[in-house]
Amino acid sequence: MRVEKSFRGISERLARRYLSNLGGTIEGGDPEGDGDVVGDDWRASVSSEKVKIGRSVTLTEVTVVFEGEENTLDPLIEKFSQKAMRAGG
Repeated sequence: MRVEKSFRGISERLARRYLSNLGGTIEGGDPEGDGDVVGDDWRASVSSEKVKIGRSVTLTEVTVVFEGEENTLDPLIEKFSQKAMRAGG
């Protein structure tokens, strides 16, 4: 299963840290780097881009692509989303 979710108000570094706290290991070991985060039966890749909101405001939008079995991803994505929304909101 593959699920893509986008979040505003968090950084790639923070997203990787949250995923690490949920049982993942950052490939290469550097939360500042661009490695995927790998857990038991799941993998998540993190990327970001600047998105324009209105005419003059730009925000960073972080996209996390989760891959794994549905029964593994559902609770992982729920826990990650709660952390990310709390940080970004």
